[in-house]
Amino acid sequence: MNNARAARQMLRAHRYGVLCTLSKKFNGHPFGSITSYLVDHDGSLLILISTLAEHTKNIQHDPRVSLITHCQDEHDIQSQGRVTMLGEAQAISDGEQIDARYLRYFPEAQSYRTMRDFSFYRIMPQTLRYIGGFGKIHWISANNYVVPHYRLIGQEDDVIAHMNLDHGDTMRRYCRHFHQCEALDVDMLGIDCDGFDVRVDGRNMRFAFEEAVLDAQQARRVLIEMSQRAR
Repeated sequence: MNNARAARQMLRAHRYGVLCTLSKKFNGHPFGSITSYLVDHDGSLLILISTLAEHTKNIQHDPRVSLITHCQDEHDIQSQGRVTMLGEAQAISDGEQIDARYLRYFPEAQSYRTMRDFSFYRIMPQTLRYIGGFGKIHWISANNYVVPHYRLIGQEDDVIAHMNLDHGDTMRRYCRHFHQCEALDVDMLGIDCDGFDVRVDGRNMRFAFEEAVLDAQQARRVLIEMSQRAR
């Protein structure tokens, strides 16, 4: 796996990070805040933030931001993987296009969407700092990181509907084999070129693809192969 894809996989596996903006109130001093995010199909980050929030005021003044997320599996934080995205945050004029996907991942945000002061912003990457552990330190350019448009984006809803309607038992086998987890309630939330996400008994679980998957036909083949491995 190349470093750009490994960085995307790490970002996709997490749901929040520290968003750093440049303070309008304090003359550009770095300001950090905890923020939920969703990685879009291309690798950019989607955040839902309030105009009342300090980080939103900062973004409106200067769109340059960074966001860092990290693994938390071990006590020795320096040995853990982490990735920092540097980019620019821009307001999304038509947030309805990403509403349904975002709310599948963050159903608790439904109440925010009824408030006029909450809006979607997209963080478009300029460069990334990826640390996979000791000695695995890399700068990654946006050109290498961002994924061009692929057919699975438009086919995602159909794949999700099919899996949730007909393949609940298959997804439970995925949980048991790949995550050593006995699952009861399972729902696929999203699928992208790097893998797919399932809500398992109230928590989100990531399943990574070994190779990039770019359309529904490829996804079907890979999902069948995973099911065979999980038997």
